[in-house]
Amino acid sequence: MPVLAVAIGVVVAIIVLIILFKMVWRVAEPNEALIISGLGAKSKPIDGVDSLGFKIVTGKGTSVLPGFQVARRLRLDSRAANLEVNCVTQQGIPVKVRGVVIYKVGDDFVSIANAARRFLEQQGSMDGAIHELFTGHLRSIIGNLTVEDLILNRERLTSETRSSAADEMSKLGLVVDSLQIQEIDDETGYITNLGRPHAAKVAAAARIAEAERNQEATEREQETERQNAAVIRDTEIKKAEYEGQVQQAAQQARQEVILKETRNAELEAERTEKRLESEVRKPADARAYEQVKLAEAEREERIAQAQAAATEIQLRAQREAEATRILGEAEADATRQKGLAEAEAIKARAEALAKNTDAVIAQQLAEQWPQIVEAGAGVFGNVDNMVVLNGAEGIEDMLAKALTLGGTGLGVARQLLANLNGQPAANGHNGPAPAVSAVEVPDED
Repeated sequence: MPVLAVAIGVVVAIIVLIILFKMVWRVAEPNEALIISGLGAKSKPIDGVDSLGFKIVTGKGTSVLPGFQVARRLRLDSRAANLEVNCVTQQGIPVKVRGVVIYKVGDDFVSIANAARRFLEQQGSMDGAIHELFTGHLRSIIGNLTVEDLILNRERLTSETRSSAADEMSKLGLVVDSLQIQEIDDETGYITNLGRPHAAKVAAAARIAEAERNQEATEREQETERQNAAVIRDTEIKKAEYEGQVQQAAQQARQEVILKETRNAELEAERTEKRLESEVRKPADARAYEQVKLAEAEREERIAQAQAAATEIQLRAQREAEATRILGEAEADATRQKGLAEAEAIKARAEALAKNTDAVIAQQLAEQWPQIVEAGAGVFGNVDNMVVLNGAEGIEDMLAKALTLGGTGLGVARQLLANLNGQPAANGHNGPAPAVSAVEVPDED
């Protein structure tokens, strides 16, 4: 029981100490300063200042006796104050200047002390004080400058303004981080008129530059189009080359396939030929060889038979030829004897004809009267029209007169005899007597 009471007492004491510590201990944040005033709150001498009458703590903690001391916080971060000042330039031209001032409490203890004395309980009034301070300095400085100076040399304006307000800012414990002149306006249009020549020049330069840029752009576009056309042409050429190569490769592949198929067909044909060689040709050759041998044996047998028959025929032909020769010799001798006899007869007739022509002719006419009459009738057969006055007696009389007329009649008789004997006539003409177109036989009465 006593142990528990002791533990509880210790815990209570610790809690009391924590509460007391939190009530007594204060910590300054990085962007603030603790201003401690009251019993025993004094700072060490700073820059020849013996005592500030209060304690300044930054960036650390310190104890504050409740009821005897008071701790207040002063912000050290940056603040912004907008400026809008109506001024008159050296030329008497009214202008309105807009800007902004970025400021803060200085980091040194003197600046903190000065700011604490002036703004600790009214830190919101800092912006108003800064605005009034810089408004006065801007009016004073702009009154000594021209509009052209304001436009062309704003850095001079800001630099002179900061330099002019530096002492007052130091007394307030404030420092300027940045001063920016954002805008300068005039109600008379002076700044606008100042800018017109330059604006016109700039506009002309802009139009020229725009025209040049347009020309360059057009040239670049045309060049790009030419390059695109060249690329398209090269692409089409490459495409045609690739297609040609593809077609050539396909053709080569087809040729290889055809070669393979041809080779396979040749191999198949060789296999088929070998199979036929083994299965068909060799058995057929064997059968053919057998047939050939049988045929040769049969042919030799026939040849032997033919040779025997030929020998017999030759012997028979020799016998017949001998008999034919003997018979021919006999016939030739008979023909020769007959020819000799006919020659002698012709010779005798020729001699007789030469000695007594008329007697021979009369004898031949008597011997060959029927043939003469037939030949004479043949002569009259060529007559187209003939008038016979005494019938058959007139014809007989005409023939008798023709044979007995002598001269012309004798010539006709000779021609008839020559035709009958197959010899040329005495006047040297061959063939039948000339055709008579018409013969008129007169009546003796």
